Amino acid sequence: MEKQMIFAWAMIFCLAMAPVYGQYYSRTVKAGPRVEKITHLHFYFHDIRSGSNPTAFLIASPNITQDPPSYGTLYAMDDPLTTEFELTSTLVGNAQGLYLALSRDLTKFSAVFYADFTFTTGRFNGSSFSLFSRFPPTDVVPAPGTIREMAIVGGTGKFRMATGFALLRPTSSSNTVGDANVEFNVTLYHY
Repeated sequence: MEKQMIFAWAMIFCLAMAPVYGQYYSRTVKAGPRVEKITHLHFYFHDIRSGSNPTAFLIASPNITQDPPSYGTLYAMDDPLTTEFELTSTLVGNAQGLYLALSRDLTKFSAVFYADFTFTTGRFNGSSFSLFSRFPPTDVVPAPGTIREMAIVGGTGKFRMATGFALLRPTSSSNTVGDANVEFNVTLYHY
């Protein structure tokens, strides 16, 4: 009986202590004034699905007979970012992420797009911003000058807490596989 009482008191003690030690440390302080910065970026994005060295891969596709499948197709990407239209121009970073094709119409392209755009050279080396948005429907071969807008939802490094938008202008769609070069004009608001 005495051992049971000791065990019972030990359990009560342990259970009473758990809420005290199980709480996380938290302290709220008033933030000081922050100076918001605006950064404008211009670069080219190269999405390559063909050839011997693709930068975007099909990772899931619906079980349908459509060839090539589009609706519900999921791609993973690690696309280079360059200073000029040519893929051989100066590499400034890469965009890694996913996009899910949404259009049932084979003549249109629409997708939900998530990517982290990381810069590997220059004054923004090591910084990144996150784009998470819907790419609105557009013709598979867009008309010259077509501009699409997508949302910037975060950032790291020099782009910490970034918000903003990216204006995309497809510059070419070189083949039926879906290779694309896209001009990006990005406006970031960050601290």
